[in-house]
Amino acid sequence: MPFAADETAGLPDPATTGLTYRFWDGGDEFPADPADCVFYVVPYLKPMEVAVRPLARMSSVQVVQTLSAGIDHVEPGLGALRSGVRLCNARGVHEASTAELTLALILASLRGLPGFVHGQDREEWRSGFYPALADKSVLIVGYGSVGAAIEDRLAPFECARVARIARSERNMARGFVHALSDLPSLLPEADVVILSTPLTQATRGLAGADFLARMKDGALLVNVARGPVVDTKALLAETESGRITAALDVTDPEPLPSGHPLWHAPGVLISPHVGGSTSAFWPRAKRLLAAQLTRFAAAEPLSNVLLTT
Repeated sequence: MPFAADETAGLPDPATTGLTYRFWDGGDEFPADPADCVFYVVPYLKPMEVAVRPLARMSSVQVVQTLSAGIDHVEPGLGALRSGVRLCNARGVHEASTAELTLALILASLRGLPGFVHGQDREEWRSGFYPALADKSVLIVGYGSVGAAIEDRLAPFECARVARIARSERNMARGFVHALSDLPSLLPEADVVILSTPLTQATRGLAGADFLARMKDGALLVNVARGPVVDTKALLAETESGRITAALDVTDPEPLPSGHPLWHAPGVLISPHVGGSTSAFWPRAKRLLAAQLTRFAAAEPLSNVLLTT
């Protein structure tokens, strides 16, 4: 686990379950033989090569538990696992923090806050009229638990419309969720387009040249999904022309290297992939882990199982 056991309340008692807790947060040395590991909690905010490094040696593992909503950083190593291993994500851990940042990025971009900060540095009073979120049409692309949490926080802002897109259409109490095939017709209507979809083969490069060209003039693209969901070259072409703006918590490449043109593209606001890494993360992650291990020790069904190898 990437947490010390004595700092994680609610873990099953080793004396009655036979479990031994080992701390590993991605360091060079493993705390024990990976072949003895039955429940692997993937270190958080570590690169893919760290996340998958022990997998090939985990001949006894039964569960791989990520502490992120996405699983793209462990998928390359899943082929090394024996059959029957359950892969679980951290649904319920990141929704609040990611939705908070999404709203912060939207409001900062629309209301011109980055310009005010630069103006303060130069002692310039940059008054004037700026766009508001009120009366805007918003499109959420990727309507899972994070997308729903974002809509929760949009509710008080008097948006003219919130449209939703997921892999397949469905009706919900809040309204209709469109299928991905409806994206071309919905993009031209949106003032704000939010990407909150997982990174999969279907979504890699989703916001490419055609997607961005369909966005209306002056629209804002917000990416809190994964960097490769957006074609960076195509985004640069649109933002450098001034036709659209963007607020990005994730980029491709990531971390964004010094000298990359995205840093200084006009109308682009960048945060360093901090959607989930807030004070809300640790207590939620530890509660999830304690609950999952309690179910595991009792041979009960686990939550958040995305696939079985």
